[in-house]
Amino acid sequence: MTITNWVAPEDKSGEFKRGQSAFRNVISRKPGAEFPPEKDRYHLYVSYACPWAHRALIVRQLKGLQEIIPFTAVHWHMLEKGWRFVTPDEKLPGDNVTPDPVHKAFTHLRDIYFDTDPEYKGRFTVPTLYDKKSGKIVNNESSEIIRMFYHDFDDILPEKYQNVDLFPEQLQQKIEDMNDWVYNDINNGVYKSGFATTEDAYKKAVLTLFKSLDRVEAHLLEAGSPYLFGQQVTEGDVRLYTTIVRFDPVYQQHFKCNLRDIRSGYPAVHRWLRHLYWDVPAFGDTTQFEHIKNHYTKSHRQINPFSITPVGPVPDILPKDEEVAAVHHALARQKS
Repeated sequence: MTITNWVAPEDKSGEFKRGQSAFRNVISRKPGAEFPPEKDRYHLYVSYACPWAHRALIVRQLKGLQEIIPFTAVHWHMLEKGWRFVTPDEKLPGDNVTPDPVHKAFTHLRDIYFDTDPEYKGRFTVPTLYDKKSGKIVNNESSEIIRMFYHDFDDILPEKYQNVDLFPEQLQQKIEDMNDWVYNDINNGVYKSGFATTEDAYKKAVLTLFKSLDRVEAHLLEAGSPYLFGQQVTEGDVRLYTTIVRFDPVYQQHFKCNLRDIRSGYPAVHRWLRHLYWDVPAFGDTTQFEHIKNHYTKSHRQINPFSITPVGPVPDILPKDEEVAAVHHALARQKS
């Protein structure tokens, strides 16, 4: 199966099944660790288009790791050879969208994978956390990379960032419980909907997706707080945000997740989303809609063979004090 075949042609179920990340080492403060926390030892490779890589960018900024762990963002276009680096003459929005500064001759992310393991057989995914000292990929699993960022670098961070706790002990079980169904039904659910190759697989995934979006809406309404778990950002917000911010611009049309959109169908989720985007810089600063829309619509040729990118929705995300016409009308009726 090529990297652009998201469902194996021989799989009659038509269901998208995400593969496991291959590199699973960890950065650790423990004595004798193979990968200890050090300034400018590690390099993070991301795509602004990718929701999994977006997690790492958000946490990197929330934890104040900008001067500790530099990053490079790849071009949004991903075809048969996987993610590629921009060429010196290409100018794309976003910080650090450059040729690979670590490996000057490399043109694709895959080059780093084969440099680490010449026999590598898996996908070339972002985020990829690379150790410049040993010349090895440390990890390419986003859920593990963000947790390395939580506290393993605290000893070389200012106190205000040491105190940022995205996985507080008293909330860990609640966050883990939500992570389980949010990942399966929403984060991965949009992909299971969009990459399905049979009607049954699509309907199964999309109906489950919207049941879980309803569940998030109910949770936020009951909580009555700006974040999923009270008055502070947690891992739960990070992991959900990177899917929800892409929902209306991409998933609603490109992946056929069209029972409802966020801006008119989920008022509590919409408020939560806009608060994060407009009020918490780590979220808005790392969201690049040009990368997001172009990547999905021009890279997934089995879904969109002519690579036409829809103009809407406009804007990509609404200001906090604006609503779409249908919501504005409904609110006006409630007040009358």
